[in-house]
Amino acid sequence: MSDRYGSDVLAGDWRKPKNGRAVETPAELGAVVEEVETDFVGEIVRIDRDLHTLTLEDRRGKRRTFPLGPGFWLEGKPVILTPPVTRTAPAKPAKTASGSVAVSGVKARVARESRIFVEGRHDAELVEKIWGDDLRIEGVVVEYLGGVDDLADHLVSFRPGPQRRVGVLVDHLVKGSKEARIADSIRRSAVGKDVLIVGHPFIDVWQAVKPDRLGLEKWPSVPRSIEWKKGICQHMGWPHRDQADIARAWKHILSRVSSFGDLEPALLGRVEELIDFVTVDQ
Repeated sequence: MSDRYGSDVLAGDWRKPKNGRAVETPAELGAVVEEVETDFVGEIVRIDRDLHTLTLEDRRGKRRTFPLGPGFWLEGKPVILTPPVTRTAPAKPAKTASGSVAVSGVKARVARESRIFVEGRHDAELVEKIWGDDLRIEGVVVEYLGGVDDLADHLVSFRPGPQRRVGVLVDHLVKGSKEARIADSIRRSAVGKDVLIVGHPFIDVWQAVKPDRLGLEKWPSVPRSIEWKKGICQHMGWPHRDQADIARAWKHILSRVSSFGDLEPALLGRVEELIDFVTVDQ
């Protein structure tokens, strides 16, 4: 005859609850749980990490808030609800302001002999802000060029060659302009094959910034009788009495630029062309 009570009443873990011990379980939105003291059953609709609480909503739409911790049933088993596990998405490759994949842990390359000359202080600052990281990795030095009239003298001193290429970014390089005539004469010179001169069509590099970044539909038209930058400041309601006011206006415009997406393609393509020209292996 079998002993339905067993041969030893103390055999096994007699202290173990019938439905098992509560285990820690991360609370998840959408899970249906029961709070044992109130018998309230509902779906987890909110979890507050700061207050360490969760909110349940029953099938009638009634909501109640309880502290996270022990005292819940989930799928017929006791649980200790804990804050949800934070899932960190795989890190995406960081981008530089120019849109290139950022290279971490790499020291800047020793400066190449090749150079990029940029006409205009504002132009040089914009190039540095957007392409500075890329240029340091490539070892390309950008030099400020006061005006295209000085370019020929700069090239005589620099002595361009196959291993000392020069890329030049010029303001308002349009057909028939003084800038275009100077560029053509240098292209026909003995160093022309080692010098690439490109330019943008804008009156000033300010126009290379997309106007909507400043709340404009388009850059305003300024009469020829008014200095262009002062005319822009006047239209925007900015001070424009002296060069300090113009400098502050430019700093404001530059602050609205954080990546290549804030600039017009007509400038982006020209700068990328110059970088390729001075970094290509001969």
